[in-house]
Parts: sequence; structure tokens; C-alpha cells
Amino acid sequence: MKALYYLIILLFTIQLSAQKKEQAIKDVKQAAYNYIDTFYKADTTLAYKSVHKDVRKVGWWFDKKKGKFSNKSEMPFDKLIALAKRWNAKGNRANEKSIREVNILEVSDKIAVAKVTAVWGIDYLNMVKTKDGWKSINIIWQSKPKFSLKD
Repeated sequence: MKALYYLIILLFTIQLSAQKKEQAIKDVKQAAYNYIDTFYKADTTLAYKSVHKDVRKVGWWFDKKKGKFSNKSEMPFDKLIALAKRWNAKGNRANEKSIREVNILEVSDKIAVAKVTAVWGIDYLNMVKTKDGWKSINIIWQSKPKFSLKD
């Protein structure tokens, strides 16, 4: 009888852990989509939901005229908000048919990593679980890559 009791508790615990894991993956994915939609929809409320106010966003843009990448560009939270307000405000940079991919690379108890692919290129989001949900705290990006390991 005792063995059956312990087996039931063990199975219940495993089920709860699996549910927590699946929910964490779902929440991380939603935070990553919120990040893309912050710019696509010019909706800064999504940034407040999914980007940490202490974010460090660093990236490089390929300048076609010069044939090379820009110098490192840094963007704290306030500049991210300002860019989100204007980047697609007219709806001419992204729409419902634009690429909008999220690949979850890792989800742990407190941290996660996701790759997003959008019209501007790729971003890797390092996320942290806060009392308010999953938020990107470190973002590294570049414009559309010429190649990747998938090629």
C-alpha cells in the first residue's frame, strides 16, 4: 500500500513538472513574439510586457552602399521604445505576411534563450523570468545574414 502511495505521488509530481515546463516554453515563445510585434505593430505595450527595462540590445546593420556592417549599435530600453513607435508606424516595413519566426533554444527555471527571425534580420534573446513574466534582458542582433549553419 505504501509503495502505491509513493508511486501516485511520484507520477503526480512528474505530471506537474511537465505542465510547468510546457507552460514556461509557451510563455517564452509568447514573449519572443511580443518582441517582434512591438516593432511590427508599433505597439510599445508589448515591449513593456516582454522586454526588461535594464535590457542591453546590441547589433549590427549591413550597409549595402558601403558593402560592410555598421559599427556596433547599442539600444537601451528608452531607445527601443522610441524606435518601436516609429519603425513601422506607417505599416510599410512589415505586415501580416512578413516573416515572424521564433525558435526556442533553451528554457530553464529562471533563464531562457530564443532566436527570432524578422524582416530586419535575426535576434537572439536572452530572457529572465521575473515576477511579471519572461523578459528579454540581453538582445544581440544583426541584419539578414548572408549565410548560417542551416545553409
